[in-house]
Amino acid sequence: MKPSRIVALALLAGGVAWIGSGVVGRGGQAGLAADAAKPAAEAPRFRVAVLPVRNEMHQRRVVLSGRTEADKRVWAVARVSGVVIELRVRRGSVVRQGQVVAVLSDEAREAQVKQAKAKLEQRKAEAVARLRLIETGNYPALNKPLLEAELKAAEAGLAQAEAEQMKGEIVAPISGVVNDVPVEVGSALQVFMSSANVAEIIALDPMLAVVEVAERQLAGVQVGGEAEVKLVTGDRVRGTIRFVSRKASPGTRTYRVDVEVPNKDGKIPDGVTAEVDLLLSPVSAARVPRSALTFSAEGRLGIRHVTEGGTVAFAPVKLVEDAMSDLWLAGVPDDARVIVEGQDFVKEGERVEAVPAMGQG
Repeated sequence: MKPSRIVALALLAGGVAWIGSGVVGRGGQAGLAADAAKPAAEAPRFRVAVLPVRNEMHQRRVVLSGRTEADKRVWAVARVSGVVIELRVRRGSVVRQGQVVAVLSDEAREAQVKQAKAKLEQRKAEAVARLRLIETGNYPALNKPLLEAELKAAEAGLAQAEAEQMKGEIVAPISGVVNDVPVEVGSALQVFMSSANVAEIIALDPMLAVVEVAERQLAGVQVGGEAEVKLVTGDRVRGTIRFVSRKASPGTRTYRVDVEVPNKDGKIPDGVTAEVDLLLSPVSAARVPRSALTFSAEGRLGIRHVTEGGTVAFAPVKLVEDAMSDLWLAGVPDDARVIVEGQDFVKEGERVEAVPAMGQG
């Protein structure tokens, strides 16, 4: 082959190689640019664990320490002065309303009754005789109203004397158990003095469990609501809220609540320590784990959840009840997927990959 041809072929091969290197270079740079852009468009999303929750009507509970208290506590007192000549009860006696618990000395009350009866008989006889005279015209008819008035006065005098005589018997004002008897046979009693107290009677059925409720919890306590009472003796009974005070205690700013508990057998004593579990009015709330609580950028307490579009959203919440392991919160969107793991590493509007929390399948 001639040298001129060899040179021509070499130049042709060099030109082709030079042109080819430019095309390949441009294609390589485009590929590199595409590869650089691809990771940015398809960057893996942050993975968070979510728990689906649903709002429901939740009956809140408030556990308070209190005491039992007799529903009624009344003294059987002497209404007239006298000496105790008979005492028919002692501590622990069960009495019925109207039952005689003690008898006082007569103090001439029986004599006053006899005198009133005699005076009434006299007035009746005088009225009969004078009415006959009026009928015959031998006595002024104008005196007839006077005769009737004297007769009525005599009847009233007898009733008063008999009432005074009955006061000598001291009766139980209520049914219950005698708690204290500060007198003995022979004790002299005087009315309008403390010594006139004869027997303290307490009504044990129903029994009251009394607690003090804070003002922030008062809105959920309603008359007729249910309650569970655990006594220091270990007994458990159910009761009903009977009274909610509308005036706060000046020292504690708490409100008295009375829970009525049946006590027909008198087993529950007065004044023992009791733990009262009040069941408050139901409210709409969602049950979420404690770990789900977080704070927004503005410092508001709430939860983060994943929307249907896969983005993170924040919902402010209000604590309804702090349970043993979970929280009952108001303000959680219904059927929300609450983030329970990773909520502190994402922010609102960020697209994430939501996976079920452990144990949710």
